[in-house]
Order: sequence, then C-alpha cells, then structure tokens
Amino acid sequence: MRRRLVAGAVAVLAASVGVGALAPSADAAPTVDIRVNAGTSLGTVPSSGVGLNTGFGDEHMGTPKVTSLMKAAGVRQLRYPGGSGADEYHWKTHTSGDGSGWIPSNTNFDHFMATAKKVGAQPILTANYGSGTPQEAADWVKYANVDKGYGVKYWEIGNEVYGNGHYGNGKGWERDDHADKSPREYGKNLVAYAKAMKAVDPTVKIGAVLTTPGGWPDKEKAPGDTADWNNTVLSIAGSSIDFVIVHWYPGGKTTDDLLNTPSKIAGTTAELRSLIAKYTGSRAASVEIAVTETDGVGSPALTSQAAALFAPDTYMTWFEQGATHVDWWNLHNGTDQAPTTVHGQTDYQDGGVLSAGTCAGGKCEPTRDTPFPTYWGIRSLTALAKPGDTIVKSSSGNSSVTVHAVRSGTGGLNVMLTNKSPQNAAQVSLSYAGFTPAAGAVTTVSYAQGDTALTTAKRGTAGAQTLPPYSITTLQLKPASGTAIADKPTPAPTPTAVTPVVSAAGTTGTRAQAEAGAPVGQASPSSASGDLASTGASNAVVTYSAFGGLLVIAAGGVLVLRGRHRRGLHGK
Repeated sequence: MRRRLVAGAVAVLAASVGVGALAPSADAAPTVDIRVNAGTSLGTVPSSGVGLNTGFGDEHMGTPKVTSLMKAAGVRQLRYPGGSGADEYHWKTHTSGDGSGWIPSNTNFDHFMATAKKVGAQPILTANYGSGTPQEAADWVKYANVDKGYGVKYWEIGNEVYGNGHYGNGKGWERDDHADKSPREYGKNLVAYAKAMKAVDPTVKIGAVLTTPGGWPDKEKAPGDTADWNNTVLSIAGSSIDFVIVHWYPGGKTTDDLLNTPSKIAGTTAELRSLIAKYTGSRAASVEIAVTETDGVGSPALTSQAAALFAPDTYMTWFEQGATHVDWWNLHNGTDQAPTTVHGQTDYQDGGVLSAGTCAGGKCEPTRDTPFPTYWGIRSLTALAKPGDTIVKSSSGNSSVTVHAVRSGTGGLNVMLTNKSPQNAAQVSLSYAGFTPAAGAVTTVSYAQGDTALTTAKRGTAGAQTLPPYSITTLQLKPASGTAIADKPTPAPTPTAVTPVVSAAGTTGTRAQAEAGAPVGQASPSSASGDLASTGASNAVVTYSAFGGLLVIAAGGVLVLRGRHRRGLHGK
C-alpha cells in the first residue's frame, strides 16, 4: 500500500532504462565454468521461505484464480496486513487509521487465514505498533491461536518503525503515535509487546524491526541517542525476540545494477549475525533472519524480465546465507507511473506479481491478475527445490551467469542457472563434485524472453548447456546408474566477518524512503504442485524468461499500493 517514487527519481530511472546492459560482442563469448559441490551443505530450503506480501486492501487476494496461481508458484508464506498499513490497521474492527476509509469486507483476518489455508502458506503477521498497543496485539494472538486455533507463529512488531521521522526526515513515512520515537522507546515497547503476546501463547515468535545494514538510516544517530537504531533496539530487547526483520530494496540505476545486488547479501547477513551474536548470547544460533519485503523498486525493472531474474536469485541467495523467510512485495500493487520500456519489453512499474489492471500515463496494464514476469521468476523456484532439500555450494566463473544448486530428497541434483545478458546466449560448462550425473540429453523446460508459456524439450547435457539471453535455466539431474549417492553433505561454516554493505550503485534503501523524499540508500557516515517441487526424478532443465506467457484470468477490483500517500487510489 505504499509504492510511490519521487518524480525526480522516476525521471532518472526512465532515462536510464536499458543502460548498463551486458554489451554484445562480435566474437564468440568464452564458455562459463560452473562448478557444483554436491557433497557440501549450506543448510536446507526453509519450510516457509518463499513468501508474498498481501494487504488488507486487496479484495482479490482470496479468489480461486489468485490462490491457485500462488499455490502453483510454491508460495509458502503470506505476510499480512501489509507494509505501512500495518501500523494503522486494527484487526478486531477491520479498520485503518480513524476508520473513515473504505476497506473491503472480504480481507479481514479470518478471510486472510482462509486464503493462506487455500494456498498452503504459513502466515506472518505484523502487529500494529504505530497506533496500536501491546494489549491489542495480545488480543490478536488470543483470537488467532487460542480461540480459532490458527497456530500463527511469526509476529512482527511494527513495519518500518525507524521511518517515523526520528532521523530528521520530517514526518517520515511510518505512522508512530508514541511521543518518543527513538529506538530506545521502540526497544522498550518491543519488550512489552513480547511479554504480553507470549503470556497468551508462549510458542509465538516475536520479530524486531531493524534497519538494513548499508541502507539509510543504518548507523545514524539522532540528537540524544547514544547508539544507532540496531544496536539500541537489540541492547534492550535482544533477550525478548526470536527473529530480526530487514527489508531488502537494493535498487540500482541500471538493470545490471539490480542483477548484481544479490552478491551483497552475504555481507548484509554477516553484519546482522554479528549484531545478533552481540546481544542474544547463547540464543544467537536460534534467532532467525526474516526479509519481509523485497523487490526491484528503485531500479528500472519492476515487472519486466530483469526483475524476474532478480527474484529467484534473491530468494536463493538469502536462503544460502541462512534467512528463513523472504517475502516479495507484493501480490497485487498497482501503479500511478506510466509504463517504460526495458530491453524492448514493457515494464509497468508495478510492484505486484499479478496485474492490478490499473492505468497510468494513458496506458493500461494487462487484464487484472495477469502474471507479470516476476511471478514466473518466483515460480521457477518450484523447479529447483522443495522445503527441506539441501542447498549445496556452487560457483560461476563469470558474473554474467549465476548459479544455485540443491540436492533433492530423492538423491537428485538440481542446478539453477541465470543468464543475465539481455542480448547474448551463454555457453556453460558444468563440473560436479560428490555427484555423477546420468549421461544423455537433458529435458529442458524453458521460458525465454518472448515466450508465451513454459515449454519442454530435450536440449544439451549435464555437462554443457546453452542458456538463452535473459533466462533462468534449472537442470534436474539424476545420479548415473550404478553410482552411489554422495555422502551426507558437510555443513558450511557460518560467516562471521562483518563486511561493509552497499549496492552496486553504492547505496541501499527502502521503497518507503523514496516515497517520502528520504535520502534513499544514503551511505552511513560512520509446475502446479505448489511446493518448491521435488525435481530429482529425472534429468531436466527448466528455463524461465519473459513476458509472453500471460494468463488473462480476471478483471476489475482494488488497487493496492504500499502507503497512506496513495490511499485515494484504492478501489479504482
């Protein structure tokens, strides 16, 4: 409900569309060396890792077609009630703010839980910190888990609370009615929320809102503060929380910037782990990291192919670094920005994975609920893994091709390859340790730029593949006949080094900062199975790209933008 860029930023993005792409070469590109070590372990695919944001203004979230699309994409977590709106939403009365605004009746908490059940997704709920109370949150826990038996485990305390104006940004973008808007006050109240909620259900997990390392206002100190937001909050509430929350909007001036940002996640995670260890002591290993919002906002690509490639790379990189939840913004979002052209493809500047059917600049989106390429990017993860599969080490000899690999529960090995060049095919040579793939041609399921659906064909081998431009390709491999399954993978050590974190453009930030005119990313001066499907049953490759395969499934409904600033668009 809050996605609006400053006009100047939009102009910069529009001017930069297509700039920075990997340039075609007159000579044949060198073969990219891909190595997969199937005998290692980077942990397992989390049970509810692949998530989506849903908002209380989205009257279409629970329709049969939408729930079917989410289930088919392997969505295993739904976040509610949505972004900054959560700090104005009162669950018991299903009202927002002063209650005068229109909210669809079919998006209240019970309807949301019915949607989650249809999708097979775990809920993660954001308690109202901005205009709510610990008692209101505790009552929600009681209703959800005692009265209704929903068993909701994960509870965030507020959305982007640090955006309340405490750091010299005027009013800020996040509602916070507390007289004291400092991190000290949030830490103190966080303890009170946790105490009240766990008194009702001791099994719930409480999450603390942190600033994203490297993004504004990380490392900032406002007048009267002795430390920054993260250190202050965790020093007070570290013993009361079960997970920490960051929002990952790395942005970038070009599509290349966006596609290179997942390489920064390791440094971000290392700094978070250092903070967790500092303030939670012996409990540190059990304190989870949840990325409850992410998408390509701040870059040229939100719905076009670059954003689609960014999505699974982001999910998998966070999982490889130990994050337990990654929630894409948003199921439906809508836009008030005119479409742009990115590498020959229309980008509707919409943060949703399904079209909201809105119009801007005299041009309209596809019919409501048409999947954008970002949907297919997320859905491509179902070809790679299911929850509980083992993530193994892999590496690429060229940053133009990324790789992620997973050992399936049946002993197969699945390898996802992303070709980040919009112009050139990529030749790749693959080698394996701890695994001998079966010989012969590999089945490929492809979705290349301009395709209209996923298509299946025989192509290449386990050792050599040609990746179409701007595509995601997942090899699904069985072990060679007569070979032993590799030994149990050896866990990789948890990274401990703290690395400075900046985006490829030198900054990181949140989408909300862009809307409110905050210094975004300012560097601190100091198949239809629904699961991440098991795919080890046969040798196969799944390739994803572009916009063509759009499903026209519904029309009409509510526009769900990410902020109070755009509430007037709701219901159009």
